Amino acid sequence: MSWFGLGKPRSKFGRWLDQQGISQEELSRESGVNKSTISRLCSGDAFQPSMKNASRIVKALKKKGKQIEYDDFWPM
Repeated sequence: MSWFGLGKPRSKFGRWLDQQGISQEELSRESGVNKSTISRLCSGDAFQPSMKNASRIVKALKKKGKQIEYDDFWPM
């Protein structure tokens, strides 16, 4: 049993944020994307962001020096 994340399933994106030490709240604040949207993106691979939100997330992460692209996490 994992206490980290309270045992909830994580998406590829959620696991990546965990590995990078980036909180959902921090990403929400820096990207301007609603925290509940970020939470859904982290909790399972079934949810995909709108192109507008995805681009805001990618832009915010690139500002932090992260080399990522939309299709690293979400199929096009």
